[in-house]
Amino acid sequence: MLSKSCLAVFLAVPAVVLSVAGTPARAMVCMDKSMTLDEVAGTISAQKSCESAMKLFRDCELTASGDVQLGAAVEKKCEADFMPGLSAARKHAYQREMRVCDSKYRNKSGTMYLSFTAFCRAEVAQRYSQRALKAAGRKAR
Repeated sequence: MLSKSCLAVFLAVPAVVLSVAGTPARAMVCMDKSMTLDEVAGTISAQKSCESAMKLFRDCELTASGDVQLGAAVEKKCEADFMPGLSAARKHAYQREMRVCDSKYRNKSGTMYLSFTAFCRAEVAQRYSQRALKAAGRKAR
């Protein structure tokens, strides 16, 4: 038979596990604040530039599947700098580079590889943004 102290520990462990499981699964600390994944993605989208969006992505990365949403926010922010003026050939090249990112870790298991893919895609979009801004004579912020 279990002693009273062993029984107390035995019953306390599931209680702790259940209380931790009740917290938001995607809460994280970013910019010294507790934020949900959606809040971080919104903050990335609200950045003034592709460069600052990418910096925030790096600062708040999870190295897990949540980075897919954050990386998509960076892509969208950066694409605003170059997509409207992109020729059909350059658009095709951009899409090809994105597919390379998608296939790079395709056969790997683990959520960190989803993060690596998200970063690869965001970095491609960032490079295209930098080139477009340079060609327009503007400096990346």
